[in-house]
Parts: sequence; structure tokens; C-alpha cells
Amino acid sequence: MIGTALLLLLLWLAYLTGKPAVRPLLTEKDRRELDAAAPAGKGGNSVETFTEYGPMTEALICDLQQAQDHIHFQFFKFEEGASGRRIASILGSKAAQGVEVRVLYDHFGNLGRKAFYKEMERAGVQIRPFGIIRPPLLKKRDNYRNHRKVVVIDGRVGYMGGMNIADRYGEGLSWGNWRDTHLRIAGPAAAQLQSSFLSDWCYATGEMPALDSLFPKIEETGTVPLRILTSGPLGPGPVIEEAFCKMLDDSRRYVFLESPYLIPTRPVRDALCRAAGRGVDVRIIVPYRGDRGVLTPLATRGNVQSLLEAGVKVAFYRKGYMHAKILVSDNRACTVGSTNIDPRSFRLDLEINAFTQDPGYSQSMKEIFLKDERDSVYLDLEAWKRRGIFEKAGEIIAKLTSSQL
Repeated sequence: MIGTALLLLLLWLAYLTGKPAVRPLLTEKDRRELDAAAPAGKGGNSVETFTEYGPMTEALICDLQQAQDHIHFQFFKFEEGASGRRIASILGSKAAQGVEVRVLYDHFGNLGRKAFYKEMERAGVQIRPFGIIRPPLLKKRDNYRNHRKVVVIDGRVGYMGGMNIADRYGEGLSWGNWRDTHLRIAGPAAAQLQSSFLSDWCYATGEMPALDSLFPKIEETGTVPLRILTSGPLGPGPVIEEAFCKMLDDSRRYVFLESPYLIPTRPVRDALCRAAGRGVDVRIIVPYRGDRGVLTPLATRGNVQSLLEAGVKVAFYRKGYMHAKILVSDNRACTVGSTNIDPRSFRLDLEINAFTQDPGYSQSMKEIFLKDERDSVYLDLEAWKRRGIFEKAGEIIAKLTSSQL
């Protein structure tokens, strides 16, 4: 009986995680209209980097309060708590003032928060779920999560990165802090964030808003060129995975990477090993403990030995929970966004990342990594091989479900 149930579970997981049938978020007509409305500029941006939740939400709240035309607000998780209620109140107040406020959240990631969202809706906020889950979860598209975190204010200022709206991001967990990375972007790249939000909104609602006021002319505010890439089975496919692999293959001196999970797909694993094999200093920081359950950290640990044997350096972050998603290479290229190093992020979830080849900004991301490195401990291959047999057995079990973690 148990054997049959396990076999059925494995077959179901294999079906859900098989090669997804990529299809567009938008109709061809809507895509043409959106492309025509969105300006093409990528350079001239100013970027502010947040590594703590409190300063990020304070800056976000300040920008929300200054909105004049529209607010587009999208998070994988938008939770009811002190920060969530404060932001929800501001969104309701702006809607009452005549600002168009659209809020998009992942349905599966926010089950049980219907009353919280209804309260915003009564205040005039247009709030919609993305990817409504209908039991018994037998269709592949029911397994796709929208993991993006995107805010656009008046088409001129945007936010994106790894942080959701949840108090634990600021308060931390009982055993340590919550380390994350988020960006505030002002300049032409805000239009790229706008296009991402509108594509998701149109898919979720079946309606494309009038585009006239959503893409204002944006002056350059800084010097950082940014390219915003989106990926996922409802859209362009594994674009971010391919961009990660290109960054790894182009590296010559170093690659520094932070991720809450280390469950690389075969292309990413091979690219990491190729880089280390040609003498690139490849360093990865992951959390020592998981934020929920034991499967995810066990699945991560199950990939450590092969990477160490290939010359990749892996460290456990010991100060708390590492949730940042950054990759920086050679003081000349980096990416920050919502994408984890795991099959779900690369293949099954809708993700968004900002890429730049600006040396100054890349250097600043390197400094953030080096600061986190001081709170981390690198693993020794020989000592790692001596870990207990029960831990190794747990890693094998966790690998069976790693595509869903």
C-alpha cells in the first residue's frame, strides 16, 4: 500500500515537473500594443539597494504616498501583519484619492488571506489573484507560481528583488536575522517593470488597462544600465536560467552567488563546474537552516559534495536566514531579482531579475557579498564527506521532491 502510494506520488511529481508547455501571457494583439507603448531605453537609471526590510518598506511607503496617477503592486506573498496592514491602508487611501491602484498576488502563496484582500477591495483597490488553484491540482499550469515582486509608481519608480511583504523579513526568525536584497529603480528601466506587471495583470484579469498614462516619458536619473528579464512557463521560457549560464560561462576571475536554495538544474550545475574548472573563484553562500521544514535544506545539502569536488566553494550563512538572490562576476556584471537556484525558479515559476554590466554597481554588490561572507563558514570537502549516514539518507529522500521545493 505504501509502495503504491509512493509510486503514484513520484509519477504525479514527474508529470507536474515535466517540460512545461510554454505559452504566452498575452495575445499577439496585446503584446503588440504593449511593445508599442513601452519605451525602449535601458540606460540612465539610479538604483538603491536594500539589504534590510525596514529601510526598504519605509522608502516604498514614501513613494506610495507620493503617487499621483497609478500604483501597480505585485508580490508573491502579501501578508497581513504590521507592515502589511500599514501598506494596505496607504493603498486604500490612494485609491480613495482617485489613484488607480492595482494589486496582484499569487493565489497559492496567499491561501487564507481572503478577508485581508477583501478589506482592500472595499477601499477601492483593484486586487486580483494570479493562477487560481482548483483542486485536485492535476493540470500543469496549476503548479506554476508567480514568484515576482514588482512595484511601479506613476510609471517612473519601481521596486523589485527578493523581499515579500511579511513582518518576518524585518523581525527575522527565532534563531536569527532575515537577509535579503531588494532594489529601488528610478529611470527608464521602470518601463520594463511596468511591462512585466501589465503582462501578468492582463493574464490574470483578461483585461489590458488603457496604456496612455502608464508609460510617461522618463528622464535619465543616473548612470546604471539595466536590462529586466522575465522568465517562466507562461511567457518566454527559461530566459533567466540561460542568462545565469551565460554569466557563468563569461566569467574569468570570480563568481559570487547568494541563494536560499542550492538545487541547480543540470545546465546551471555544469556552468558552475566549468567555471571552477578553468580556475574561476566560484563562491556560493546559502543558509545553514531552512525557513520552513527540513526537505529544502536537505535537498540543498545533497548537492554540496559534487560542487565541492568540482572546486566550487560553498559556505553556510550562520547569522540567520539567507534569502537574497544575487550573482556578481568579475567586477563588471551582476544580477539581482526573485530567482532562486532551483528547478522551480528556473522552470516552473514566473520570475524577474535585473541584469547590469555596470562596473560600479557590480562592485557594490561584491561588497555586499563580502560582508555576508564574514558571517558565513566555508565547508571542507573531506569533513563534509564524513557527515552522518542518516543525513545522507535524508538528502536522497529530499532529492525526490527537490523539483517542487
